[in-house]
Amino acid sequence: MSTPLRPSRTRPDRACLTLDGTLPPLARIAAGLALGSLGGLAFYALSLPLPWMLGALFVTMVASVAGWPVLGPARLRPAIVAVIGVLLGSRFTSDVVQQAGEAVITLSILLVYLAAVAALVVPYYRLVGRQDWTTAYFAGMPGGLSEMVELGEARGADVSAVVLAHSLRIVLTIGVMAVLFRLVLGYDVGGAGSAAGAKAMPGLADAALMAVCAILGAALGLRLRLPAPSFLGPLILSAGVHMAGITESAPPGLLVNLAQVVLGTILGCRFRGISPTLVLRAGLLSLGATILTLCLALAAALAMRAVTGVGLDQGILALAPGGLTEMGLIALAIHADVAFVALHHVVRILVIIVVAPILSRRLGPGK
Repeated sequence: MSTPLRPSRTRPDRACLTLDGTLPPLARIAAGLALGSLGGLAFYALSLPLPWMLGALFVTMVASVAGWPVLGPARLRPAIVAVIGVLLGSRFTSDVVQQAGEAVITLSILLVYLAAVAALVVPYYRLVGRQDWTTAYFAGMPGGLSEMVELGEARGADVSAVVLAHSLRIVLTIGVMAVLFRLVLGYDVGGAGSAAGAKAMPGLADAALMAVCAILGAALGLRLRLPAPSFLGPLILSAGVHMAGITESAPPGLLVNLAQVVLGTILGCRFRGISPTLVLRAGLLSLGATILTLCLALAAALAMRAVTGVGLDQGILALAPGGLTEMGLIALAIHADVAFVALHHVVRILVIIVVAPILSRRLGPGK
C-alpha cells in the first residue's frame, strides 16, 4: 500500500514529509522546479501580473502546504539574485547622481515611515497575534527576512513565527503590488522578465563583463559584509559600468525569466511541511500587518510626491515591504526608476539592521 502524502505531525519544526525518505533531495528539487515552471507558464498564458515569479511561487506554495515532496534549490539563490542584481544595475544611468538632493528628502521621509511601521506593527503582533514582545518585535520590524530571523534567534524569539511573518509579508506584498499596478493602474506588470530582452542580445565581450559583475560583485559583497551581498554586490558593479558608459547591455530575457522561476520556487517551498491551519492563521495575521504597512507606505509616498514630485507609483515601490529583489523587478516591469527604488530599500535594510539590535535590548528575554 502506498504511503500517503501528508505533513509529518511528529516534528512540524523540521517541516518534513512522510514520503521524503523515499525521494532523494535532487528529485524533490527537480519536482519543485518542474511545478514552478508549470506555474510560471500558466500565469503567463493567463496574462497574470509578474507571471514567472508569482506563478512559480503560488504553485509551489500550494504544493508545499499540501505536503508534496518538493524542495526549492536554495543553493542556487546567490547565483539567481546575482543575475537579477546585474539586470537592475543595468537600469542605472548618469542621472542618478543628479538626483542626490532629492534623495536626501525622500530618505528622510523613509526614516519617519520606518519609525511609524515599528510603532504600529510591532504592537499589532503583540496584541492581536498574542506573541511575546521579542517575537512580535522581530516579526513586525520591516527588515530583511534573513536578518530578522538571525537577530531574532539570537534574542530568543520564536523563529518559526518570525519566518512565517516575513515570508508571508513578502508574498502578500508582491501579490498586492503586482495586482495594484496591473489591474488598478493599468501597467503591464507581465513584462518584468522580457524587459531585459528589449535590448539586443549581449555580445561576447558584454556577456563576459556582466559575468564579471555577477561573480566579482558577489565576492565583494561578502567581503564588505553588505546586506544581501549576492544581490547588492553585482547590482553596484553593474550600475557602475553602466553609469560609466562601458556597456548598455543587460542579461537576456530568457535568463531573467528562468531566474524568476527559480526565485519563485525557492520562496514557495519555504512553506513546505507547514500545516494549512497554521498558514491560514499566520496569513490572516500577516495580511493585517501588511495592510497597515502598505497604508503607511501610501501616506509616505504621497508625502514624497508633495515635497519632491516623485511619482506615486515609484514612491510606493520604494517603500513597500516586499523585498529588495522583488520590488526591483516590479519597478523594472513598469519602467519606474529602479535606482530610486533600490536605494530606498537598501537604506531601509541597513537602518533596521543597525537599529533593531539596539532597541531589542530594552525588551528583555523573549520567553
